[in-house]
Amino acid sequence: MRRRRLLAGGTALAAAASLHPALTAPARAARPAGPPAPRDASALPPRSEVVAVLRRVADHWIAAHADSGDNGWANATFFSGLLALHRPAGDARHLAYARSWAERHAYGLNGGVTTRHADNHCAGQAYLDLYEAEPEERKLTAIETSLHRLVHTDQPDKNDDWWWDDALHMAMPPFARLGALRRDPQYWRKPYSLYDHTKRAEGGPGLYDAATGLWYRDARFLPGGIVSPSGRAVVWSRGNGWVAGGHVKTLKALPSTERHTAEYRDALTRLVRAAAAVQRGDGFWNVNLADASHLPGPETSGTSFLLYGTAYAVGARLVDRAAFLPVAARAWNGLVATAVHPDGFLGYVQNVGDRPESSQPVTYDSTAEFGVGAFLLAGTELARLTTG
Repeated sequence: MRRRRLLAGGTALAAAASLHPALTAPARAARPAGPPAPRDASALPPRSEVVAVLRRVADHWIAAHADSGDNGWANATFFSGLLALHRPAGDARHLAYARSWAERHAYGLNGGVTTRHADNHCAGQAYLDLYEAEPEERKLTAIETSLHRLVHTDQPDKNDDWWWDDALHMAMPPFARLGALRRDPQYWRKPYSLYDHTKRAEGGPGLYDAATGLWYRDARFLPGGIVSPSGRAVVWSRGNGWVAGGHVKTLKALPSTERHTAEYRDALTRLVRAAAAVQRGDGFWNVNLADASHLPGPETSGTSFLLYGTAYAVGARLVDRAAFLPVAARAWNGLVATAVHPDGFLGYVQNVGDRPESSQPVTYDSTAEFGVGAFLLAGTELARLTTG
């Protein structure tokens, strides 16, 4: 029987141990003969093992969803992850499933080509992936038409559309990739104007906290706004995960010489460093990065996206490999040990919402398509750092 996305009842797990684990693992004492020693949580498994877990999770989702679903942001994020996995794994079934989904929607956008809403542009990421695998211009017609409107004809000087930090993941990467594909820097200038508003002007000061390197979800959570039950700031892990994912995907598309690349690199580096400082002992990140006591159970989607950002930062040499590879390894090993069921079902995913309290309780049987997509993106990026 298919599991429900969110199992009613139950409570979140107890708070994890230290929020400031050491970034390097201590030497392990020799063990007497007997059962093998458990794997050091700060050590990466072989690449083949990482890919095998990713395949199991992807295949479980596909088997449970004969109906490939809509073309909204949540499902589009799943297909972004699935197509990221297709590159190293080369599974024709994954490509066929994604192609069938896109064909079902005629490579269109939720809201049509006149939409300005970032969520509706997320499907364009998967369409660009499918175009790379099997180039056909019709796959890009809708996303290119919509973004062209924003750049050139539909209030091109209006830059306040991205009023929540999730938007950086949903819409910034398609702009960056189209700019590279068409060799048109206008597709890089416009998203920077939108990004700059989100970062420095939205709600007054902008959603970026320069003191910490972290981001507020939207203006409601800026200082003086919504706080946790204990009176601390609310800095949502998945919101910061969306920001990390948006930066990673954008940086993958941009040339190093593009004028804003250095700023994007710096923002991602600061976010990754700030997240590492509050990683839990079990490898997860709490739903509120600023308050460990605020709904302190494990949560998969925010952790996966923060892992995605960390793994990319290590591979791109934005952070020190010796210090941050163990952060990525702990996150991966924690996710696999805690959230991945034996059959490949992915649990502990906080469902749709905009803050830590959304879609609670989060349990072993809580899942969602975007969480699976985040996990596939994270694991695929991590696999680049592994051998064997």
